Amino acid sequence: MTVELGSNQLPAYNSKPVEGIKWGKVGLIAGAWLYVGLILLLPTVYVFVGAFSEGIGAFFASLGSRNFINALRLTLMAVAVAVPLNVVFGLCAAWVIARRKFRGRTLLLSIIDLPFSISPIVAGLMLVSLYGRQGVLHPVLQWLDIKIIFSFPGIALATILGGMPFVAREVIPVLEEIGTEEEEAAKTLGANGWQTFWRVTLPSIRWGLTYGIILTVARAMGEFGSIAVVSSNLIGRTQTLTLYVDGAYRNYDSQGAFSAAVVLASLAVVTLVVKQVVETRFSTHQKGD
Repeated sequence: MTVELGSNQLPAYNSKPVEGIKWGKVGLIAGAWLYVGLILLLPTVYVFVGAFSEGIGAFFASLGSRNFINALRLTLMAVAVAVPLNVVFGLCAAWVIARRKFRGRTLLLSIIDLPFSISPIVAGLMLVSLYGRQGVLHPVLQWLDIKIIFSFPGIALATILGGMPFVAREVIPVLEEIGTEEEEAAKTLGANGWQTFWRVTLPSIRWGLTYGIILTVARAMGEFGSIAVVSSNLIGRTQTLTLYVDGAYRNYDSQGAFSAAVVLASLAVVTLVVKQVVETRFSTHQKGD
């Protein structure tokens, strides 16, 4: 039996479901932009408007104040101390976790992830309860004449604690993905441990490591809660840039608060640009492989 299909017998597709999907997609995109605009973009624009509301001269005058310079210097010092230490710790932890199977591995991963879930205020209280005047280690610190809380070492410790997980968490998946074949081949050819790390392992994890460093720097610059607890927020002495913004705004110095916030926001934008470049390079590198 032959079945003839004419042009009039072709099934007619309903265009309404397609149009519904299209408008649904548009609605989701519009809703996402509305949410981002209200939560992020509009407040950011307001901060920039507030910083330049009295003119560019007032903006730079606020950035030239001694308190702002001291706060910026202290923030950069904390970043300079915390980031290298977190990089070294993150690489060591990632190597052990990715290359060794041992009892307590899951517990170690959970401890490394703790700063992700714990409140920064609680983290600051933990440091105070350990290193403060009523802390467990205070007798030892007093005997050694070392002051940690309400001074720069406490700020550095709080910054280190906040940024501890990033490098390890970015490097561990990369190490697990590349495996151990190239490292074992290098050792077979006579390379020692350091030569294998510098010439084989490090080039393989460089993008993940760079991404982790960027995130660590961003967290270090924006750390607030734990530093507020351990520093006592002494103007010109233990006041970081985030504490300066909060203190200036509370003291009705809107110009100073907005100007310092613009500096922090600009540093964040630079960090995001570098992050995007690294992600693009990393994706290109993976496709090339």
